[in-house]
Amino acid sequence: MENIAVNPETLNDLIQINNDRVAGYEKAIEELKPEDSDLKALFVKMIGESHRHKLALATAIQGSGTDLETGTTTSGKIYRAWMDVKAVFTGHDRKTILNNCEAGEDAAQRAYKSALAEEGLSADTISLIQEQKVELRASHDQIKALRDLQG
Repeated sequence: MENIAVNPETLNDLIQINNDRVAGYEKAIEELKPEDSDLKALFVKMIGESHRHKLALATAIQGSGTDLETGTTTSGKIYRAWMDVKAVFTGHDRKTILNNCEAGEDAAQRAYKSALAEEGLSADTISLIQEQKVELRASHDQIKALRDLQG
């Protein structure tokens, strides 16, 4: 299979963002109160979304000679805020949890935007990143709408 990314580090950064997103939503689920069970279903859906994204990104990296990222972000050139978001999920109300989720989704959008600005990406890679960015944007907007309902 032809290597579709000249810069697999960019795709690894996006894998890390999705790892962070999974960890963030898992943490959010732990913090939910019983009356917020509707959010649990949404967060589980978003975890699944990130797992799909990671698989597609990993497939794109295969054959490039680069090792796949399995961890969450700790450093790197793409700005990330999801780690901070995970740290502030403890013991908060529904609106705060949704605020934190929206901040994480904002960070993911910035990471994808930054990835699209990278030089040397093939048309296939750009298409993959753009598709995922659109899907993540819809998730962001869903979280924001729920947050806005909290008044």
